[in-house]
Amino acid sequence: MRTRLLVTGGAGFIGSHYVRSVLGGTSSGEVAGVSVTVLDKLTYAGNLANLATVADHPRLRFVPGDICDPDLVGELVKDADQIVHFAAESHVDRSIAGGDEFVRTNVLGTQTLLAAALRHGVERVVHVSTDEVYGSIAEGSWPESHPLAPNSPYAASKAASDLVALSYHRTHGLDVRVTRCSNNYGPYQFPEKVIPLFVTRLLRGGTVPLYGDGSQVREWLHVDDHIRGVELVRTAGSPGEIYNIGGGTELTNRELTALLLESCEAGWNRVEHVTDRLGHDQRYSVDWSKIRDRLGYRPQQDFTAGLARTVGWYRENPGWWQSASPDLPVGG
Repeated sequence: MRTRLLVTGGAGFIGSHYVRSVLGGTSSGEVAGVSVTVLDKLTYAGNLANLATVADHPRLRFVPGDICDPDLVGELVKDADQIVHFAAESHVDRSIAGGDEFVRTNVLGTQTLLAAALRHGVERVVHVSTDEVYGSIAEGSWPESHPLAPNSPYAASKAASDLVALSYHRTHGLDVRVTRCSNNYGPYQFPEKVIPLFVTRLLRGGTVPLYGDGSQVREWLHVDDHIRGVELVRTAGSPGEIYNIGGGTELTNRELTALLLESCEAGWNRVEHVTDRLGHDQRYSVDWSKIRDRLGYRPQQDFTAGLARTVGWYRENPGWWQSASPDLPVGG
């Protein structure tokens, strides 16, 4: 019997990659016996072009709409067996400039979805979150049991949504599974995040903004590996559990900048040092031994090769990013 998946935020960077993968539109291969309904508001970061390779797939249905609309969400959830919840406002800089939409979408939207899932007896909900809910860590790596200590309005709204999601499991017995990933990169990422922002500015002949001294450390995860981890959690994870998904490559922002300059054949004269972000977390690092030991997850994408392919994709697809992002704020 076919599993009916509702994928929220399925026209965004990570969500669309998941949809393309499930429907066989990527090298990851098609998942048999699955149909997909995508709900996406098509804000600035949602783009139907991200689903172009599977747009005519007979098992894909796209519905434009708001995750906070209880009537629409209820109608879609009623016809779903399982939900993979990507929909979120996700850019730290935008949340610092104004947190209202982050709280609305990330917290109220998640609550709206979970209430509908409970009401209609959905089998399973995978709630996709971020390592930023943990805050900053000087050394070592966060296990899933680490207390939440978010520092930005974005991270705080995601932490709140995690707690709401887990409460539906603990209070109502709803099968909710939470994933927390490290920094993603890959094709189709909206150019406000550091890698596509830097690449597209360098390809345009412009300069790139480096926050502070560039010493902040991030762990990098190719989107292919991330969605494989999400699918493992959906199909083989356990109710009420949290799973960190990491990529295993840690770099300072300055080290990453050097790699991007090299990939785009540019020099350090193209870098502008800008005032550091407010409340900037110094280091992220997740302990992903749980998903490795219990579900067999391991990142398969070599970072050097994955970064080269990503830069190549932006170089070969200027029409996508020029139409998606004619003017962008400083990002990271």
